[in-house]
Amino acid sequence: MRTLFSCRPAYGHLFPLIPLARAAKDAGHEVVFATGPSFLSAVRDLGFEAHASGISIGEAETEARSRHGDADVVTLMITMFGDVLPRATIADLTALLPRVRPDLVVYEMSDVGAAKAARDAGIPFVSHVIGRSMPPVITEAAYGQMTWMWDGDVPADLMLGDTVIDIWPDTVRDPVVAALPTVLRQRPAAFDLDVPMPELDSAKPLIYLTLGTVAFGATEVLRTTIDGLSRLEAEVLVALGPGDPAVLGEVPDSVRLAGFVPQAKVLQKAGLVVHHGGTGTVLGTLAAGLPQLVLPQGADQFVNADMLAEVGAGKKLVGEEITADAVAEAAGHLLVDPAARTVAARVRAEIAEMPEPAAVVQRLTGLV
Repeated sequence: MRTLFSCRPAYGHLFPLIPLARAAKDAGHEVVFATGPSFLSAVRDLGFEAHASGISIGEAETEARSRHGDADVVTLMITMFGDVLPRATIADLTALLPRVRPDLVVYEMSDVGAAKAARDAGIPFVSHVIGRSMPPVITEAAYGQMTWMWDGDVPADLMLGDTVIDIWPDTVRDPVVAALPTVLRQRPAAFDLDVPMPELDSAKPLIYLTLGTVAFGATEVLRTTIDGLSRLEAEVLVALGPGDPAVLGEVPDSVRLAGFVPQAKVLQKAGLVVHHGGTGTVLGTLAAGLPQLVLPQGADQFVNADMLAEVGAGKKLVGEEITADAVAEAAGHLLVDPAARTVAARVRAEIAEMPEPAAVVQRLTGLV
């Protein structure tokens, strides 16, 4: 089987696909990626063939704002994800698919243009969850403007289609995804870049802090959070990804700044995770059975923060609530209170029972 994985050129859109892509490759299948030009080298560095397709979310936002000016967020999102982005992907994949000739297309849920391109080419396609589904208010507003992609035969979900790979465990499962006609459950497998493990002080509890690879300009949030966490008797490891440590200035002695880190290995040593609420970090932290303090900055991070707080797996601070005092209080509480850790341990057990990516590859082979 030859599978084409299609994704936006962003770490949070690429990385969730890698465990399944590696499992397919390990099983002897051919794997090809299609993504934006800026991420071709990142995909190739991971050992996969890669072809240029589509544009970045930033480019799409620029185009949407040129059409609508300072329109509301819902209008901009629908224009970006329901028109600008899919049309760019469709144009490129329509030319690419006859050359690559995949037997299956797997697209991350925001890259729905890949579904239409595959459908037009007569190729089976499956969506892959990378976050939460669209809120009902956006789904309702988008319906009339996105049906063009489905040629009058609209699936159960405008973005996810009818067949989806779902990486959310039961306690925090997305009900929209769970209700789709065909759902392939997959364990949210750990994925680490080949980067060195930072040296850590094993005598102190470790707090792992990250705002992901797209921090929405949240430098002040990082500074405030570092200020709060440094008041605790703990070591703080800050992962900045592609960010520049210089923007933070001097930090306390108990704080260690790093770029990319092997997150799965860091989570094995951490006692608490403080982060933005990206799906990869949420699930990685749950898989490690750890409590988490979420400081959402954009996208579906707010939904993730609400969900974790509701099930008792952690706490959230939003907007003006994020002060050094509040961070110190919430983090200090989570370090010693067993309640959130108990919930996280239960979810960790659920994750351990979910099918591995290799099992999902077998099911995909059966669908083709």
